[in-house]
Amino acid sequence: MAFVGILVALAPPAWAHPKDNLVWLLRDLPPMTIFEGPKKGQGVVDQLMPQLIAGMPQYEHTLMRVNRARGMQMLHEESFTCDPSLMWTKEREQWIAFSIPAFRAVGNGLVIRKVDESVLEPFLVNGEVDLTALLNNGSQKIGVIAERSYGPYLDSLLQQAAPGVLTPHYGNDALGSLLQMQRLGRLQWVMGYWPEIRYQASREHIADAELAFYPVKGADKYISTYIGCSNTPQGRQAIREINQLLRTLPHERTDHAYADWLDPQRRNDYLEDTKDFFEHQADQ
Repeated sequence: MAFVGILVALAPPAWAHPKDNLVWLLRDLPPMTIFEGPKKGQGVVDQLMPQLIAGMPQYEHTLMRVNRARGMQMLHEESFTCDPSLMWTKEREQWIAFSIPAFRAVGNGLVIRKVDESVLEPFLVNGEVDLTALLNNGSQKIGVIAERSYGPYLDSLLQQAAPGVLTPHYGNDALGSLLQMQRLGRLQWVMGYWPEIRYQASREHIADAELAFYPVKGADKYISTYIGCSNTPQGRQAIREINQLLRTLPHERTDHAYADWLDPQRRNDYLEDTKDFFEHQADQ
């Protein structure tokens, strides 16, 4: 009888259920997440993740490195997975549960080599590129990352591109490859985030001074980035908990982490505008 008593005492209490395992899908997406190089682990999301994990002790957390295609496939599946750096689109909302905005980024634009800037003059309006006119012209090629969302507005314009204008790249190092294609004259423009392009260009030994970034006419100056989870009961519950956490987490750390990637003339504007945005969100 004493032996039985010991077994009972050693058994875990009935309420000690194992924690659900939340799998975080991380992509190599500088300056959000950085897998390799001298700034490994210093991305914006790299610094956000410990705060999210510490604020959600009810789960076991697994960090999984995936490419874009695999990450999207897992979010489609009946899994308990979340991606901490997603763009919202109406299409994705059908199968991904989205959080409130997690952080803000400078909007996408177009980069051209400075030696080729003369070709953009017909499409420039008050310092911004008329993307519709550029796409309809059909004489110049624009490099894009295949299956990436550049935000609802730009996505809608890109869908109207004349045949052959867009040069999509599917590789894991898609942006670096597009920048090399641009350097070789195989395309004139690359679409993307300026901080990400600057980082990848440096890895391809392309200096900032060689490139010029132009915003797109009609596009927002900033875009929100969201956390997205699989649209399952577990995923939707996690999003409710993530939303509560995002409303209380201080944003200064991630805001400054992102601002460090901006050129100085954009940095102060970004910090002020982002502070106003999240203060307004907290009041809602």
